[in-house]
Amino acid sequence: MSVLSSLALPHVAKLHAYTPGLQPTEPGWVKLNTNECPYGPSPRVAEALRRETGEDGASLRLYPNPKSSPLRAAIAQHHGHGLSAENVIVGNGSDDILNLLVRAFCTREAAAGFTFPSYSLYPVLVEIQDGQSQVIEFDRAMKLPLDRIAESKARAFFLTSPNAPTGVSFTNDELERVLASFPGLLVVDEAYAPFARENAISLLAAHPRLVVVRTLSKAYALAGIRVGYALAHPEIIDLLDRVRDSYNVNRLSQAAALAALGDTDYYTTVTARIKATRDRAIAEFKQRRGWFTYDSSANFIFTEPKNATGESGPAVSKAAYDFLCAHKILVRHFPSHALTASFLRISVGTDDEMLVLADTLDTWLKTQNA
Repeated sequence: MSVLSSLALPHVAKLHAYTPGLQPTEPGWVKLNTNECPYGPSPRVAEALRRETGEDGASLRLYPNPKSSPLRAAIAQHHGHGLSAENVIVGNGSDDILNLLVRAFCTREAAAGFTFPSYSLYPVLVEIQDGQSQVIEFDRAMKLPLDRIAESKARAFFLTSPNAPTGVSFTNDELERVLASFPGLLVVDEAYAPFARENAISLLAAHPRLVVVRTLSKAYALAGIRVGYALAHPEIIDLLDRVRDSYNVNRLSQAAALAALGDTDYYTTVTARIKATRDRAIAEFKQRRGWFTYDSSANFIFTEPKNATGESGPAVSKAAYDFLCAHKILVRHFPSHALTASFLRISVGTDDEMLVLADTLDTWLKTQNA
């Protein structure tokens, strides 16, 4: 350890930062690795940004609304179910919201629980807080381990639904069973809920220990704007506001989010298009290729490649990943655990991008027979 590192808090010096998907800067890549929307945001977003900056950008000298109050009100109205602005907090992406939840509820004595596999940022946030994690592993069937969650001693339990990286979603009936048996805070991370058949927002009124986290990065095509939010009981929102950084969402992000939420018809069309492409791709993997593939309720697909001789496993998925990367197609590979090592996670792209992917995988299989 260097002299400078020794000045840091001991737990910080040992941290391993979150590893995001590759973000290439040169052109020519088919980018299917970070679950971004393959289509642009509503045209209203660009219009709102132009209005916000004006011709001379003078508004940028002013701080943004400190609580994103107009956006909170718009989010509550967007979701309905009796929600008001007091049920909403807005963050610099949903990662900011997740960080606030860990900051407010988790320590060494008050553990954060989560499943594996799930969003790999959770343990990083807990380690930053010098907190304690309780991990409950899925098996390959990806059935929600209700009994083990009920027995968890975690203060807050983070559940990604639809799950990342598999895309498997959990029903409201299952979530209500968790809420009936688990005494802590249940955080349902719904980053991909717009692509699913069901979501947990209707459960909020009856369950004050439920927190639903959303993002505008995926379905709303605003990953570069960084806006996320949580819906919860006003008392929980108040606690999160106490630990929230001041001016945590910039004025351009607030303007863009407001414009996006106001164009429901545009995003309904985009989401339907992505789901249709997803379902065709899943059928392609399952039926034509014979690859085990989870039924996804998200904007990505988790599939287990087979090579030309019908073998699967970590070495096969790594070979497929490397071949795709060599042909400038980016997907994700998670080699560090037996449950994920034999799979690839593939973001749903445009129909043309998915065709390039399919053709390249065909080429990969043919090269093994050459």
